[in-house]
Amino acid sequence: MAPSAFMRENISAHIPNLRAFAMALCGVADQADDLVQETLVKAWAHRDRFQEGTNLRAWLFTILRNTYISGRRQVRRSLEVYEEADVATTAPQEGHVALTEVRTALDLLPPEQREAIILVGAAGMSYEEAADICQCPVGTMKSRVNRARARLIDLLNGTSRSVDGSLPLLAA
Repeated sequence: MAPSAFMRENISAHIPNLRAFAMALCGVADQADDLVQETLVKAWAHRDRFQEGTNLRAWLFTILRNTYISGRRQVRRSLEVYEEADVATTAPQEGHVALTEVRTALDLLPPEQREAIILVGAAGMSYEEAADICQCPVGTMKSRVNRARARLIDLLNGTSRSVDGSLPLLAA
């Protein structure tokens, strides 16, 4: 099957997982959607580079991750500063509060650990797939996931202290 036909048949199945990973990286739905769209455009434009028989999901996640990193580098180099309004909303649902606490705790993790725990824990990838995407050894990926899990548990239990010794506030 030609790469175009293969992609046409299989790429849409990965969009929800791509969006979840993009949300975890960006934290803002609009930016995550833009990142996924850009990823899909790049994947389609370079579909001839995809090797049939390899892991399409890992290939797409790698494109998404690299696109995100490139975008972050461009933002750092940019002289323009954008400020976004911080809109606080309260939700009566306990699930929403818990999700907000997890999201806040994830944001407190170092980027490498956050990326690892999302790929392995949330996206359900194997350590090997995640290591390929992040371009690091499998042992490093396992270590990052382990540290991220331990740190998340500490943060969510309120037992983890920040550098200045204070306890981070997870829910206001």
